[in-house]
Amino acid sequence: MERDGDQRKPAEATARMRPARLRHAHPNAAQRRYLTRGLTQPGGKLPLHDADGQRVSNRVITSCIRAGWAEPWFKNPIKPDWLVCKLTEVGRRILVANDMGQGWS
Repeated sequence: MERDGDQRKPAEATARMRPARLRHAHPNAAQRRYLTRGLTQPGGKLPLHDADGQRVSNRVITSCIRAGWAEPWFKNPIKPDWLVCKLTEVGRRILVANDMGQGWS
């Protein structure tokens, strides 16, 4: 899968084309912190703010949505630019698998 002047290996080119949920099988540390808080909330509601009261980064939230670990829940009429999300079953399974020692290092 090399083009003229393109020195990338075929696997690298293929990885760039895959959706985020296929490229990243496990959440990174920031994503895990965000998603884990949904395990104890009714309906799996995910927080708008972290444990220190700082707003959770939109990059963290949208990356979790793209990966299929979170999904938008409802629109916040007071703050329409804030993403109110909930944990998906896939997200829950990944977090539980990690707690059981079957996840990532």
